[in-house]
Amino acid sequence: MPRAGLEVETVRRIEQSIGRLATQSVARMDEKLPWFRELPADQRSWVTLVAQAGLQSFVEWVRTPDDVLRLTGEVFAAAPQAMASSVTLAQTVELVREAIAVAEAHVPDLAGPTDEALVRNELLRFSREIAFAAARVYATAAENRGSWDRRLEALVIDNLVSGSLVGDPLPSQLAALGWQDSGAIVSIVGPAPSGPTDVALTAVHTRAARRGLDAMAGLHADRLVVVVGGVTDGAAGAHEIATRLLPVFGDGPVVIGPVAPDLAAAGRVTRAALSGLRAVSAWPGAPRPVDADALLPERALAGDVEAREQLVTDVYRPLVAAGGGLVETVAAFLDAGGALEATARVLFVHANTVRYRLRRVAEICGEAPTDARGALTLRVALVLGRLDDAVV
Repeated sequence: MPRAGLEVETVRRIEQSIGRLATQSVARMDEKLPWFRELPADQRSWVTLVAQAGLQSFVEWVRTPDDVLRLTGEVFAAAPQAMASSVTLAQTVELVREAIAVAEAHVPDLAGPTDEALVRNELLRFSREIAFAAARVYATAAENRGSWDRRLEALVIDNLVSGSLVGDPLPSQLAALGWQDSGAIVSIVGPAPSGPTDVALTAVHTRAARRGLDAMAGLHADRLVVVVGGVTDGAAGAHEIATRLLPVFGDGPVVIGPVAPDLAAAGRVTRAALSGLRAVSAWPGAPRPVDADALLPERALAGDVEAREQLVTDVYRPLVAAGGGLVETVAAFLDAGGALEATARVLFVHANTVRYRLRRVAEICGEAPTDARGALTLRVALVLGRLDDAVV
């Protein structure tokens, strides 16, 4: 039975006008909404289907007063996912507004003199329910998208940790997650926080978004792995980002991987950060956060082949190539416990010569023999380099 007060003939006239009103609604959208004119033909057809479904639902609305939620929900059944992915919620509200405006303009033709006020009132109530239905469609689409993004994000993180992600999949997967072409990236790893996983991951994304950075995060065993894109200012910028993200990690050391120029090196820098996290216990006084490269000695002693090669390539080989007795001077200085005079006597040179050579060592390889950490790094690099030279 129609809603109270409406004549059966009025409902019949509304039903017979569905096709005409839908066509006029789409024409009005095309006239009033520039963005609608730019939609591809298939997406415009979706809008037409939704407009027709909306008018048909209004007919059922005035016929079935108690079936509100089902009727308004069915309006978007024609293409809910397609609409949500190509037309924003705000744009959908504009479409509804234009369609209702067309229907309102034809109320005198659809209702007799006694029903006009009632039809306008029901149209107003129906438009309100349609707006709520649209909001539900977009909320559901956002929720589904969020769940899919979380699963893809977890898969990418797992592949980076396991080292099984090579080639082109990473850029395409990150593009699916909404990453921009963000240049340099860095991996930051540390203990997983206590509490719900979703809370920790949301906190990572929120803090990264405040700085306009792309980020993905995932829990792997008891570790939280974060990859951030859009890093500027090299290691200093990466350190600043890591410092801002410290609250999302649990208690314990946090390690920053080397800054990579692009996504192609994401696996390598993530492995370096994880290697540093495994080895950081050997340096009780390590800062929080600490660079993975600052942990090269500990990583090499823990069996990290890449750290071993980096020490030989970046520290030992440049000193050998520079000549001038630098390797011999460093070795003698370390063997003498850092005593300049004792080193000079062993080498039969003046103490100032030793000072000069030690400065050259720091300039060439970036490690100062007079610094405790630099001395450790140089000692391990010399041992590894000599072992490498001894291999026939």
